[in-house]
Amino acid sequence: MAATTIKTKVEIQYEDLTVTGDQLISKAKKAYGKKDIKDLNIYVKPEERMGYYVVNGSENGSFDL
Repeated sequence: MAATTIKTKVEIQYEDLTVTGDQLISKAKKAYGKKDIKDLNIYVKPEERMGYYVVNGSENGSFDL
């Protein structure tokens, strides 16, 4: 059986804040600032208006939502 592609959209809404999954990825990559990303995990704390990331299992940081 052939795998099918599913079109997805993730959007976080909290009070007056709206952030999409694509925006989170872009902000994390910009905050990290390097090109050698093989693995990217993003954690969102909307009540703090912050996103946190872990790159390649070891390097971490944060960005404003």
